[in-house]
Amino acid sequence: MHLYARLAWSCAFALALCGQALAAEAQPPVQVALVGCAHIHTPSFIALLKSRADVKIKCVWDHETARARKYAGETGAAVVDDVGKVWGDPDIQTVLILSETDRHEELVLAAAKARKHLFVEKPLGLGAKDAYAMMQAVEAAGVIFQMGYTQRGEGRFLFLKEQLAAGTLGRITRVRAVTAHAGALEGMFDKDFKWVTDFNQSGVGGMGDIGTHSLDLLLLLMGEVEQVTAAVTPGTARYGCDEAGEGLIRFKNGVVGTFAGSWVAASNPITLQVCGTEGSVVFMHDYVYFQSNKVEGATGKRPHAKLPKSLPNVLELFIDAVQGKPDVPLVKIREAAYCSAVMEALYQSVKENKWVAPPLPPDK
Repeated sequence: MHLYARLAWSCAFALALCGQALAAEAQPPVQVALVGCAHIHTPSFIALLKSRADVKIKCVWDHETARARKYAGETGAAVVDDVGKVWGDPDIQTVLILSETDRHEELVLAAAKARKHLFVEKPLGLGAKDAYAMMQAVEAAGVIFQMGYTQRGEGRFLFLKEQLAAGTLGRITRVRAVTAHAGALEGMFDKDFKWVTDFNQSGVGGMGDIGTHSLDLLLLLMGEVEQVTAAVTPGTARYGCDEAGEGLIRFKNGVVGTFAGSWVAASNPITLQVCGTEGSVVFMHDYVYFQSNKVEGATGKRPHAKLPKSLPNVLELFIDAVQGKPDVPLVKIREAAYCSAVMEALYQSVKENKWVAPPLPPDK
């Protein structure tokens, strides 16, 4: 190519790149509606959204008007008295459903029908029936979906997935995951978030509320479940529901797993264990202990130093996907729905004192 032709091509290419960059900068912000503000993570999600220049919180709706006004005042957004106005507003591309769990189905079905992208706080549903109905609606609408399962994006969990893919642990035989805090001991649910302790509104107690994070990890790693059983305890008896519980899971791949969720834990040193015929991975405090017969130096006696970088916050990932960023790792609606179905089976097993097989989605 002649020198001048090469220079002309290079200039044209540079101008094109500049044009793309300017177009990206000129892209209008994603307009978001908060639909329900009952969830305990609502304040942190609002803070995150306010920190992003590419997001505008346009309006807030909640069935409790005072709560909507409170969060609208913090964001400078309008209060909407009729949630139908959110579904009918063509400028609103995205909704965050942070309501009580028993309101999820009605809100998610309406949002999907209106073709709004959906971020929904965990858990998705009260059980299999409503969760699978939401799954079918979201998949039919083809909208972007994300759920607030935060632990799967941690660098140590990404490291564990790498080791499973590489086979360094051999054949997996046993898994355990625990998520726990001192919420009941500290009165976390005494006032604004007391609905979480009402089984009719939340569908769970302490085992399921916080333990859903652990169950999500185990299902992501091990796949479909054959049967489950569980036991729960009232803990402090402060809230009239279970405040902690343990579940036993038989996976279809032959692995035996346990998980726990608790509001009555002063500390929770060991949060995840995966054991196989050639090694193990243990999460203890903020460290990873990795032992493998297949990896030189992997003795498991001291913390493993080299871990992948953690992913951004789940809400950050969701906004990135809405903005058109490709290949963003999101929680699939099918994964979230199955987690609700398995958790319902665990609570059913507590009532009936037997092993229970969780229902698969209707199309399987």
